[in-house]
Amino acid sequence: MSATAKHSALPEGPLLAYYGDDFTGSTDVMEAFTLAGVPTVLFLQTPTVEWIARFSHMRCIGLAGTSRGRSPAWMREHLPTAFASLKAFGAPILQYKVCSTFDSSPDVGSIGAAIDLGVAAVDGTWSPMVIGAPRLRRYQAFGHLFAAMGDVVHRLDRHPTMSRHPVTPMDEADLRQHLAHQTSRRADLIDLVALKNGLGPERLKAALAGDQPVVMLDVIDEQTLALAGQLVWENRGDGLFSASSSGLAYALVAHWRQAGLLDAPPTLLPTQAVTCIAAISGSCSPVTAAQIAWAADHGFDTLRMDVGAVLSSDTFDCEVHRLVSAAQIAMERGTSPLVYSASGPNDPAVRAFADLAQRAGLALSQAHERVGQALAATMRRIVDTTGVRRIAIAGGDSSGAVAGALDIAALTVASDLAPGAPLCRAHANTATMNGLEVALKGGQMGKPDFFERVLQGTG
Repeated sequence: MSATAKHSALPEGPLLAYYGDDFTGSTDVMEAFTLAGVPTVLFLQTPTVEWIARFSHMRCIGLAGTSRGRSPAWMREHLPTAFASLKAFGAPILQYKVCSTFDSSPDVGSIGAAIDLGVAAVDGTWSPMVIGAPRLRRYQAFGHLFAAMGDVVHRLDRHPTMSRHPVTPMDEADLRQHLAHQTSRRADLIDLVALKNGLGPERLKAALAGDQPVVMLDVIDEQTLALAGQLVWENRGDGLFSASSSGLAYALVAHWRQAGLLDAPPTLLPTQAVTCIAAISGSCSPVTAAQIAWAADHGFDTLRMDVGAVLSSDTFDCEVHRLVSAAQIAMERGTSPLVYSASGPNDPAVRAFADLAQRAGLALSQAHERVGQALAATMRRIVDTTGVRRIAIAGGDSSGAVAGALDIAALTVASDLAPGAPLCRAHANTATMNGLEVALKGGQMGKPDFFERVLQGTG
């Protein structure tokens, strides 16, 4: 097949398979492809043969994970199996989906460790990295990452949230420097000037030296987005591994659309308003804090979790029972409950968290896991006992624990709710979970009225 014929149409079968390093971020890629008319499914657990057969028509397959909060040792134990299962779908690109704010450190959520494992799994000549995603207001310029908050765009090491993240604070905006602390693999950069001047292929050729380098691609606007997508797609060879944000999906879609390889995107059916939803938040982001405050002012019953109580094994069950009971009472009167463990980085529960963990005899990682377990147990009991059919989960690090406790096999996009946070439909073996509508939201995603949007739907 000639190079021209090879790129004149999209190949049959899956186009991309990806592992998401957290549950909320995993829905990003699904949203980007679904809205472009590329059928996508996100599995929340390793799919059985039956579930694979049920979604055999999908062009993109995702597997949601929790590696963003895990150690390199955990990754070495679990990621090779996940990568192998995804590689078996035969997609030309295998992605390790990372957050568009590059949440990572050498000890927690190491993107470098994931790259080393992924490159070993796919015999490609290079490993592209696309982090910028203009739709999510994330921009990479000359290798430095920027993210918007409100009306202001911040360099990531000066971002009000990411520079103070409780687990992986960002102290370096130059992604090559940040990544160098996590892997010894060579990292190169094709910057926005080279892309805009048509020098991408030439710079890529110069970067290749047999050691499968990471090659970062600047993205600041729609032009560089499409050019990055073109460079990746036309140089995919017999297969590529890429550690990228959902910017990679947006970039591929931009190129495919520009090249006339995509049909008109489908129109998603509107989702109607419901009487009430159940929402839960483990996010420490000020964006989510503003959303919780907005919800409290507009009819939601906001229920603060006593973090100290759930850190103690003696009072864990009592606190979960208290929250579930309060949520049940709220829903009986037609009010939406919103359970939250913190309200922004200055919340007393956040500032005192290390002391609370120490008093409970827990390491910080154990304490974070315990809070996630409490949020998960609370949501599971609310769903099981109230018959609620639409829920919202906020917080990347806690979403895996909560969504993972619901026995959902897979998600597909139901509607375009907010950039990076679609409303999804659950597919499960049980009637309680099958058809449940789920909105998974990262800490930085959404406008102040996000929870109200989940309640009202898109109809």
